[in-house]
Amino acid sequence: MSRAEHLYHRIMVGLLFTLLALPLLATLLYAISSDWSNTILPQGYSLKWFIQLWSDPRFLTALSHSLLICFGALLFSLVLVLPAMFVIAYYFPRLDSVMNILILMPFAVPPVVSSVGLLQIYSSSPLMLTGTPWILIGCYFTIALPFIYRALANNMQAINLKELIDAAQLLGASTWQAAIWVVLPNLRKGMLIAVLLSFSFLIGEFVFANLLVGNRYETLQVYLFNMRNGSGHFTSALVISYFFVVLLVTWLANALNPERG
Repeated sequence: MSRAEHLYHRIMVGLLFTLLALPLLATLLYAISSDWSNTILPQGYSLKWFIQLWSDPRFLTALSHSLLICFGALLFSLVLVLPAMFVIAYYFPRLDSVMNILILMPFAVPPVVSSVGLLQIYSSSPLMLTGTPWILIGCYFTIALPFIYRALANNMQAINLKELIDAAQLLGASTWQAAIWVVLPNLRKGMLIAVLLSFSFLIGEFVFANLLVGNRYETLQVYLFNMRNGSGHFTSALVISYFFVVLLVTWLANALNPERG
């Protein structure tokens, strides 16, 4: 690549980044402004909206609810999906085409339609889960499944799973020992991608949380919806805080999974 082409690509990437960041910067500017009505720039700046937000026990509770449900659903998904994927990839590779169809089903049925069916099933005994976080964990599992399965399936294909297991067995390891001590560490990058994609999607989910649980177990998105008629500055501070929470979780995940040379 020539120097001119390299410079052109850097300019285009910088321009794209600027265009994507402009709405976020405008929201941040509105969140820290004390008054912004009839001028191009704010007439004053203040952090009172962020202080008011982070001192609100209801917001902190909603944030903790969202984090608990998201991480609970992700943990539940990994515990169930990883062993199943290993069995399919190593013993029954032909089932991969069937799984590719099944993982598309959550996208084929709109959440509003799914919520109506779930309300009818789980609003009466013996499984009265409506209004509890357990029903959200189950719903979020179905949402995260396509991201987790596809990321891990691509990772397994990249490491040549069958050859890796056969090599470990030649050295005296059993199939499950090879899966835990050889295959699992090689899936670290795929799991990181799957978790980050799923988390960023789940923490922004609103339809299931609003229809199935609502204010009985208020999540961050439901809290944002309930605050929609309040101050625009407060809502902007909430949106910026939501963005930085996702950014912080992403940074922590990358810090805990450093690249190894």
